[in-house]
Amino acid sequence: MTRLFSRARLALASLLLAGPCLAAQPLTIGLIPAEDSQAMIESSKQVLDALEKQLGVPVKPFVATDYNGVIEALRSKKLDVAYLGPFSYVLATSVADVDAFAVAVTKKTGQSAYKSIIIARKDSGINTLADLKGRNFAFVDPSSASGHLFPKAGLQQAGYDPDKVFGRVLFSGSHDASILAVANDKVDAAAVADRIFNAAVAKGQVKAEDFKIIWSSRPIPESPMVWRKDLSPALKDKLAKAMASLKDVKWGDQGMLNGFQPTDDAAYDVVRDTAKVLKLDLRSMK
Repeated sequence: MTRLFSRARLALASLLLAGPCLAAQPLTIGLIPAEDSQAMIESSKQVLDALEKQLGVPVKPFVATDYNGVIEALRSKKLDVAYLGPFSYVLATSVADVDAFAVAVTKKTGQSAYKSIIIARKDSGINTLADLKGRNFAFVDPSSASGHLFPKAGLQQAGYDPDKVFGRVLFSGSHDASILAVANDKVDAAAVADRIFNAAVAKGQVKAEDFKIIWSSRPIPESPMVWRKDLSPALKDKLAKAMASLKDVKWGDQGMLNGFQPTDDAAYDVVRDTAKVLKLDLRSMK
């Protein structure tokens, strides 16, 4: 009887110990490399800390060297949640079982959309898309909506072959890097997100008066928060509520948040339509 009682006590102790361990399973969140890895984590810290406090579990950030690194981590279930660009989200849905569930609303704009812009230096002699012929140009990443897909489609719709119009093309890896490449005369022009350009100006990295905007896209649906479909319904519900309540905290280049609003997969059909303009095979790009 004593031995049986001792075993029962040990079993109870094991259960008590196991509870907190299971509850403490971290939530892993992937971040697209809009900036360098450390800067991206630092600029997202307030949101990650607030989520950790509300969810009651550790929140671990992950930044890959490129957009596809985050997509692959989702596909292999190394990530639970990710912040993706609109096009990288569409790519992710072609290879991973994921859904968009929320987009940021910022205090500054009150909107959940942004634009792609093509920038050049004021002293470059570039004033129109026609002036880009033979010039050196920077895109951000093949999977970037504002840094590749939308400006490339815009060039094509304006009558320019985006694969032939430039002298040399490079992929910089981040919006910040493209902005600085133009500023430092490494390239003649670049395609970037308007809000990231505005953030670079606000941080004093570049001066707005040194640049001109020669093209702007139609509104692009904001970069979504994405979760794996196989996360538990309870966790999804808790996470969606936590995201909606994140106000008066900074979120990367978007500035102060006014919460996250719900979104869904259909909101990104405009991205799929733009990919069709370029006759892109989404699966072949991964």
